[in-house]
Amino acid sequence: MAALLLAACSAQPAPQPSPIPSRSVTSAAAPRDSGVRPAPAEPKTFGDWTVACDNGLRCSMASLGPEGGDFPTWTMALTRDPGAAGRYDIALDSLGDDKGAPAAIVVAGRRFVVAGDGLAGAAAATIAGAMANAPALTLRDAAGVALATLSLKGASAALRFIDAAQGRAGSVTATVARGPAATVPPAPALPTVVATTPGGTAATPSVMQWVDMRRIAQCEDRMSQSDGWKPRLHALGDGATLILLPCSAGAYNEIDALFVLRDGKVTPAQVDAPSGFAPDAEEATAPVRSVINGSFDGGLLGSYGKARGLGDCGIAQSFAWDGTRFRLTEQNVMSECRGNPHYLTVWRAKVVRR
Repeated sequence: MAALLLAACSAQPAPQPSPIPSRSVTSAAAPRDSGVRPAPAEPKTFGDWTVACDNGLRCSMASLGPEGGDFPTWTMALTRDPGAAGRYDIALDSLGDDKGAPAAIVVAGRRFVVAGDGLAGAAAATIAGAMANAPALTLRDAAGVALATLSLKGASAALRFIDAAQGRAGSVTATVARGPAATVPPAPALPTVVATTPGGTAATPSVMQWVDMRRIAQCEDRMSQSDGWKPRLHALGDGATLILLPCSAGAYNEIDALFVLRDGKVTPAQVDAPSGFAPDAEEATAPVRSVINGSFDGGLLGSYGKARGLGDCGIAQSFAWDGTRFRLTEQNVMSECRGNPHYLTVWRAKVVRR
């Protein structure tokens, strides 16, 4: 699996990974926090496909371009829901300036009409089954011209991985590992994060507090406000202010140190999971936690780190503020830098506002 590196290919405009929605609700009753420690899954790669299942057992697999070869014009991702229904969805993505959109998927001698940018339901399930025993899959335009041919090397293993992860191996609902069993486990409940409702007015640190933050976070000298690196202030509610402080940067990634200002005092923000690209060991000893290309939208702190400028690999995260620390609510990754911009979801939580 390709390593995620901050310094890689030359910078290019990058597509954003699949959006991370808020999923926030407001409850009249006192909400209860699950208190679950995040444990995002690690994707697995089989040949020319990578696959992952999140903690709700929703699984996705994505096609990959050839190692060391040209970037694919079009790529595919299949997602299957857990439980007895186990609906399949197929999404098609393109990183290039495509000359036409796929109108059909052809696999194992069968042609399936594409609606919009993908397929869902029975047709998608049939395609998934056919992929297990075919060498390749072709995307064709409305005139029947081939737009892309996707290798199915490893697709059968990825489908078996999903069957096993969702507890459907040996059942009538399995795609590859079929058997006589009539039932499969239901989807596990997602953990609940009780978060504050953002509001109020963001406070502004003093000149000395700015100096102290840059020193504590060990920011690069070039990342000063006078050079155009502007910090962002966001009201978190309950009198707290989030400070996103630009601290270092690469060709296409800005590393933002996280601080919280409350009651006139600035402290490094606490986060309940590794953020940005930092591994666990580095996170445990870092003086200040950080995010990559940080944002704050819909009450969620976002981080989007690109392993290279093309944006076909990296990690996207969202965090909610619970009044004490930031809590991981979703994590999407693409660990293979092989041309597919469809990031795989490896962790989800339900956000309840108080």
